[in-house]
Amino acid sequence: MLTILDPTDERVPIERRITPRTGRISGVIGLLDIRKPRGDVLLDELAAILAERAPDVEVRRYQKPTFAKPCPDELRGRIRDECSAVIEALAD
Repeated sequence: MLTILDPTDERVPIERRITPRTGRISGVIGLLDIRKPRGDVLLDELAAILAERAPDVEVRRYQKPTFAKPCPDELRGRIRDECSAVIEALAD
């Protein structure tokens, strides 16, 4: 059993299904720092883990200008065009 915690309003829970996974990581993985404090620390650790466990995967780093505003369209388009998947980090 897998429990997924959703940080959105849970007064009316939404049932979600997990997308099937192949068990392999491949391609280019984008790591997006939204610029919250210590998000870069989390992404540094994640990049190191990916380098160790999935050495054939290319990791690219991205940063939003500020956490207070949505990701600019140009940056979102770049990530979409360059990456197979993206992991967004927020921390405090």
